[in-house]
Amino acid sequence: MSLDVSPQLLAEAENGAVREEDFIDTVRASLPYAYHLVARLTAELRGGSAEFADNQTPPPSEKERGQLLRALSSDAIRGSLERHFGVALAFQNCHRVAVFPPGARGGETHTRFTSTRAQILNQSPEFRDC
Repeated sequence: MSLDVSPQLLAEAENGAVREEDFIDTVRASLPYAYHLVARLTAELRGGSAEFADNQTPPPSEKERGQLLRALSSDAIRGSLERHFGVALAFQNCHRVAVFPPGARGGETHTRFTSTRAQILNQSPEFRDC
């Protein structure tokens, strides 16, 4: 299961629209490694002059790797993280997440990062089973 959904959030969903803030609170509590990684990268992006900020450090355990994979493989979670932090996310392997300014999506740097060439060049045998 990707998220630990409270009875209150489940009731909210059963009755109609879910408030984005409530969903993000659930993501933060359920997937803390992924949430805090995106928060850290967003702070790095805003505090620097680079076109994007990315993580190249593997998660400390499979538990954290699983959180990251669940967050980025769900359109709803990924989209909520992007809206909450005001960034565009890009993902290459088991841990290489990048944040870009939203307007950079489709631009030269973002396109290069998300290209098939970049994906191939960012591979190594230790990522085979991640």
